[in-house]
Amino acid sequence: MFLDLRQRLEYGAVLAIAAILRAMPLDVATAFSARAWRFLAPKTHRQARALRNLAKAMPETTRAEREAIVDEMWDNLGRVMAETFLIDRLLNDRSRFAIENPELLEQYRSEMGPLVVAAPHMGNWEIAILPLLSIGANTAGVYRLVENPYVDRYIRNKRAQLYPGGLFASKSNEGLATIMRIATHVRSGGALGMLADLADWGGVQVPFFGHPMYATVAPAWLARRAGTRLAVGRCIRIGKESRFSIAFKELEVPRTGDANEDIKVLTAAIQREFEAWIREHPSQWMWSNKRWPEAAFEGVHH
Repeated sequence: MFLDLRQRLEYGAVLAIAAILRAMPLDVATAFSARAWRFLAPKTHRQARALRNLAKAMPETTRAEREAIVDEMWDNLGRVMAETFLIDRLLNDRSRFAIENPELLEQYRSEMGPLVVAAPHMGNWEIAILPLLSIGANTAGVYRLVENPYVDRYIRNKRAQLYPGGLFASKSNEGLATIMRIATHVRSGGALGMLADLADWGGVQVPFFGHPMYATVAPAWLARRAGTRLAVGRCIRIGKESRFSIAFKELEVPRTGDANEDIKVLTAAIQREFEAWIREHPSQWMWSNKRWPEAAFEGVHH
């Protein structure tokens, strides 16, 4: 009873924030949200974690440089939050999006088949799948289940227009049934987007910024076991407005006699691509999540 009441109150707060943002033009709402995040987020424990992650990944940076990167990161995340509430307006203006390598998109248009796209939390990662949707791909997505069921349903409904093939919760209680639905979707020729840059303690250990990281094997497993193609994709914000540049890069799927080793090799390749993009645009990546075991921070000074 108390839990349900608390969840309803949280949902009411989300609706109130959405109403405030939707009362503004898109660019005004994103700027307002960015200012709020830049003020509030540094007061949370995630500020220290983001700075620790940066010091570990890019020790060549100074403290001032890291603080500037994290400040810009909060700015971007504030804009992403507003864009989630206003995603219908964002998607109605396709002039806000550019694809960096349209030749690959045209190849997919003429040879559309099973495809898994792994992406990092960069720019506005929610819309990295948009180019595939625009060429008629049956896109589906994997997302992290929100504990509050009312908020989860609200956010799912917001994202639904990007994923006509459905959204699959990565922490669903359905377990194997969810995995089977995902495999069925891609094997039937669908495209699947998933974020693959979070630490996954049940994954495999691969290098990331020169340090061992436990990375999810899900994209590589689907590509190797379900026989799909695999691409990495990222969405970069241009300037301070809701304008984006989206890029895809297809990776070769190894198919030797050792499937488990193939999956590990491919997982490492995914993380290498993510690292290269992050180094190019460090302020557009989400540094505030856990990436490495806490013990790995011993001896890191910032």
